[in-house]
Amino acid sequence: MLDSAHTERPPAADILYLVGTSGHPNFGDEFIAASWLRFLARARPGAEVWLDCPNPGLASHLFGGLHPGLRTTDTLWRLVFETTGMDPADADAHVDRVVTSLGSPRYDLGLLGARRAGSVHLIGGGYLNSIWPHHARLLRAVLRLREISGARLAATGLGLTPAEDAEGLLAALGSFDHATVRDAPSAQLSRADRAPDDAFLGLPDLEGFTGTPAEEAAEGDVWVCLQSDMSEPGVLDSAVSAVRTALTGPELAGRTVRYLEAIPGADRAAFDRLADLVPEENFVPFTQVWQDGFPGRPGQTWLTSRFHFHLLAAACGAAGTALEVSSDYYRVKHGSLLDAGTGWSVTPTGSTEAAALTRSPSFPETAARLHRTKLREAEELYPVADVPAATSPAPTSRSGEPGRPSPTGRGLPGRTIGRLRRRG
Repeated sequence: MLDSAHTERPPAADILYLVGTSGHPNFGDEFIAASWLRFLARARPGAEVWLDCPNPGLASHLFGGLHPGLRTTDTLWRLVFETTGMDPADADAHVDRVVTSLGSPRYDLGLLGARRAGSVHLIGGGYLNSIWPHHARLLRAVLRLREISGARLAATGLGLTPAEDAEGLLAALGSFDHATVRDAPSAQLSRADRAPDDAFLGLPDLEGFTGTPAEEAAEGDVWVCLQSDMSEPGVLDSAVSAVRTALTGPELAGRTVRYLEAIPGADRAAFDRLADLVPEENFVPFTQVWQDGFPGRPGQTWLTSRFHFHLLAAACGAAGTALEVSSDYYRVKHGSLLDAGTGWSVTPTGSTEAAALTRSPSFPETAARLHRTKLREAEELYPVADVPAATSPAPTSRSGEPGRPSPTGRGLPGRTIGRLRRRG
């Protein structure tokens, strides 16, 4: 058995613990995690970075090479999944007991490792809400962890609606050292500060993002992505009808149509129903977009239900419509982007006619400002370390392989901003 007293370990300040929904795969969630890892490779290249996520094996392939100290685990996620279906009081007691008392070989080594972290950070996404009520115990778990280790707790870019236990969310996030949410309903619910979605942190990694107003461009390809998951009954049928009508109408006549997959399988169902309009060779699977990069460009037109495709395509200057697939969860998500000024239209839930395909030429410039806002938040949480050039990580490509210089260094000033804010 290793003698811990003689085992070299980094100091707690250099051990960073991230919690997110990575590894599904789901392009938006993976893009958020990759954005934080690329930032940390710039700000804290010498740190030991743990990513606690539901699928750590796949996450290790998705993010390999993005940070030299990356490790993946599912310790906290396994714990909250184990409470699914339990009586709420029993589930809370189970989380408290496992985190604080140990005694379980299934969790002890992971929890002992988590206790070494100087910070625990719930990265952005819409995973803390009433759709998955057991996920809220992640908050309970990290609060118990902080009682033992003294780690600083952060949450960024969360979406909290639809909410079931509003008082519990308010109390938990109010105990964090730093907490931000990405939309107005979540801010009202939690009283946390509103900040851009965490995906804005990674905008400089997009080849099609310039951060300047999008000038008129030649008509580009038409991109489609409709999801079968998270949809209300019958909504996929109407969304497919709306897209079919748009693709066969005069406005898009003669243009190349491509289909982009965010979640393997869940996004294939609609493509199969549109296969007479979209050639098989124009289907872009998740693996390809992950390796080649997001294809957004000015001049394109998008018809998509996916929130992060809306965000990223609009930031690159593309026009589009967001097709709603639910009247609560996705309505709030797309609404936050409309509030930010993407200029896109929304095709309401159940509509069989796509709304006008619109854009705001100024949104790429707005997106650049939102990136800078998110970057300041990131620098506040993780002040850029003064690291000799020789110890900096080698440039990586989007797929994490050495070689092609990563564009993540754009807009990353080497300065420290602020300190963690304690929220009351």
